[in-house]
Amino acid sequence: MEKNGYLPVMIQSLKKKEHILTEIIRINQAQRGELENPASDPDDFDRTVEEKAKLIEELELLDSGFQELFEHVRDELDENKDAYADEIREMQEYIRRLTEKSADIQTQEARNKVLMEQKFAAVKKQVKEVRKSQKIVNQYYKNMMNTAFVDPQFTDKKK
Repeated sequence: MEKNGYLPVMIQSLKKKEHILTEIIRINQAQRGELENPASDPDDFDRTVEEKAKLIEELELLDSGFQELFEHVRDELDENKDAYADEIREMQEYIRRLTEKSADIQTQEARNKVLMEQKFAAVKKQVKEVRKSQKIVNQYYKNMMNTAFVDPQFTDKKK
């Protein structure tokens, strides 16, 4: 029964994971807003990506810790299901909610990926237009400065 002490830690781990997934959902919504706003600052988007990366690292740590704890109590839980029925039910409920949130995040990520591809295509188009404009301006400048002017090669020397 000493392994019973692991169950509250596992439940707490699931609570933390739910909180982190909620934060990732919030960040994904912010990213969507940034991707849909043509005037948004790319640095803001980078900050949200970095913030989400930190949360994902934390999730991975929680997952590995939860799995490690579960390995310790698996046999005890299998043998004494009735004694731990409440804790098992509570963990199952958290896992169900976590699964739903994970599915929401996957949907958000797919939507944001499409928006990001559209934004990159628009930026690429703008860069192409700027280069074209620069080429035209440079050509105009050369013409105005007569740098593109070539003296006639054959001149008529009769007078």
